[in-house]
Amino acid sequence: MTTQSTMGPLTVVNDDARFPRAKLAEPLPSGFVHIAAEVDGKPPFLLNSREKRRLLARCKEWCRQLEEDPDVLSAVVFDAVLNAPGRGAFLKRRPGKVHVARFDLAILIETTNPQTADALKTSPVYTAMERTVREAASFTHFVTATNPKSMGPVDHERRGVFLFNYFFAEDTAQNLAVWEYTAGWFQNETGLDNSTVLLPREGERPDYRIINHCRWDRLRDVLPSLLLKRSFRTYVLANFEANRVAAMPILYRLA
Repeated sequence: MTTQSTMGPLTVVNDDARFPRAKLAEPLPSGFVHIAAEVDGKPPFLLNSREKRRLLARCKEWCRQLEEDPDVLSAVVFDAVLNAPGRGAFLKRRPGKVHVARFDLAILIETTNPQTADALKTSPVYTAMERTVREAASFTHFVTATNPKSMGPVDHERRGVFLFNYFFAEDTAQNLAVWEYTAGWFQNETGLDNSTVLLPREGERPDYRIINHCRWDRLRDVLPSLLLKRSFRTYVLANFEANRVAAMPILYRLA
């Protein structure tokens, strides 16, 4: 039986599960530039093509050069491992409204503040990287963003399993509210202790309302919960659907 109630902009279903609310940290003051690209056009668990391996290597070198700028806190390249479970029914009811994310390459650049992120995009190194990724990919997504909500910074110094979760929603406030409401499930059921929500800056026209980024140590820390725990469907995905939100999660490793 499905129960439903409202909490501000949020519609809540199956609240009787009573997962604890997420323990949030202070949002980061940083600016972010995110690049996502579909390069190989095949399931990400298959071997990368020679062309993609070359592109990853070039992007890593460009990111190393970007990190020489004191305003760049980090510049990281990711290689997709798996299109994770969790898209849900809402996306199926909106065919053609959004590009379904299948990005097998991702880059995240963090700068000291949003203004330095804007300045970064005019640098010769960044523009060369963006142009090359566009030419190599069948579909690309570029966005500058801020961090409105956080569960703690994502550690890019250690290998692990990294998530970029691309959200399609009708309303940004509702998307943020349901992300926060369901984040407690991930803390409780997968041991998640970090997350950076990327909110596109005003004036951008992105395909995705928000993009969530986080990390686990191992694939087994998260994947069995997504596949086997009934509450992932009845609590997380059900609340996404009730709030007209669709998640498109992709798991990555450091390139």
